[in-house]
Amino acid sequence: MNTTTTIGDITIEEGSGNPYADLGRPDADDMLVKAGLANEIAQIIKGRHLTQQCAAELLGMPQPKLSDLLRGKFRGISQAKMIECLNRLGCDVDIVVKKSGRHTPGQTVVVVA
Repeated sequence: MNTTTTIGDITIEEGSGNPYADLGRPDADDMLVKAGLANEIAQIIKGRHLTQQCAAELLGMPQPKLSDLLRGKFRGISQAKMIECLNRLGCDVDIVVKKSGRHTPGQTVVVVA
């Protein structure tokens, strides 16, 4: 449940932690996972001082598609492709499946170690 605070005539509502859900997106969980993966890809590219063209060649994708990914336009890129990109950048990606302990649907979270 979101907390709201009113200061003067301005109401401030605390977010859920998922901005896509806060905006009412039906694919909010998927988009949050993709955002986490895209952020990690961007941080690695930046840390290695790679140009977008060099990074695109390394990742096996056209430079304009990489540019879109780095600007948050990743709707047309699958999670599997993003994981492949991380592998090509030298990262191991572990997928851990565990019981949630709840009787509700589980969740997918990106954790960078």
